[in-house]
Amino acid sequence: MFDKLEHIGIAVKSITDSDPLFQILLGSTCYKVEEVESEGVKTAFYDGNNVKLELLEATTEDSPISKFIAKRGEGLHHIAFEVDDIEKRMEELKSKGFRLLNEKPKKGADNKLICFIHPKDTNGILIEMCQTIRE
Repeated sequence: MFDKLEHIGIAVKSITDSDPLFQILLGSTCYKVEEVESEGVKTAFYDGNNVKLELLEATTEDSPISKFIAKRGEGLHHIAFEVDDIEKRMEELKSKGFRLLNEKPKKGADNKLICFIHPKDTNGILIEMCQTIRE
């Protein structure tokens, strides 16, 4: 159903403080930082050859990332998979009983449309589907 692993999202208190660690671990520098106001998050992307990492820093106290860190601390937040047709995949998942965190795809970071699957339906793992926005 999913085409390939797109990225792994990691919640951090500070991208600035975490940047040196991930540069060392991945042997690469951050290639993109952007803010997604609708989610109250600042993101930083790293390409670690076969895996892309997204660091997520809260920009508001009531954002999902802020709540996540308050409850669980820094760490693995989600796993994202690339899909070719996000609306089709959303309908397929809903028809199989999965709960989605949004009814329609929304604009995410890195030029993607995104939708999350409720972690209660995926063994506690937050799964994100991503589709590159075609222009």
